[in-house]
Amino acid sequence: MDKSKNKVIILISIVVIIAGIVMAVVKGFNFDLKYQDTKRIELNIGKQFERNDIKAIAKETLGDQPVVIQKIEIYEDAVSVLAKDISEEQRTNFVTKVNEKYGLELNAEQTEIITVPHTHLRDLINPYIIPFIIATVIILVYIAARYHKLKILKTIAKTAFIVIFAQLLLFSIISITRIPVGRLTIPMVLTVYMLSLVYCTNKYEKELKEHIDINT
Repeated sequence: MDKSKNKVIILISIVVIIAGIVMAVVKGFNFDLKYQDTKRIELNIGKQFERNDIKAIAKETLGDQPVVIQKIEIYEDAVSVLAKDISEEQRTNFVTKVNEKYGLELNAEQTEIITVPHTHLRDLINPYIIPFIIATVIILVYIAARYHKLKILKTIAKTAFIVIFAQLLLFSIISITRIPVGRLTIPMVLTVYMLSLVYCTNKYEKELKEHIDINT
């Protein structure tokens, strides 16, 4: 019965992975706003301000679109506004409203609209590839030593397959559900990575115990 359930789970997982790959090829991943093609403007307000006040001005002048408001500079007296698109008219309206709010005389024409290119998925994960490989090699060496009675090559191959399969399944689910790829993606990858290793070690512990019982 358990084997039948496992086969069904594996079959469903394979279908999800195939669907996820197709979705990723056709539509790509849904990146968080910070990682998309965006426009940014920066204003030096020169005094302390509330992020919510700037967000309200952005909502009024930049239209109904998501925005990211960040305080910048050492004293956090300047602001960066990131949005999917910012026209010259929207920039002018935004600067005008900020001037009215804080009694400033900022020149909208001198406020540059900066184009920010999107981040590729490979650029997001590149810094973690080498640490992942090193950690995985160390873990595989440990598994080979710990469970050498269970056929070393088979155990290593099975572990590597489960880890890779779990990551493919995760990214397929992200692709299908359109979960934004961003700052939470790497923690999700790490969580699935650890869970897959825990699954492997628990499975090998049971197999090792059975092996010892049979041979004693």
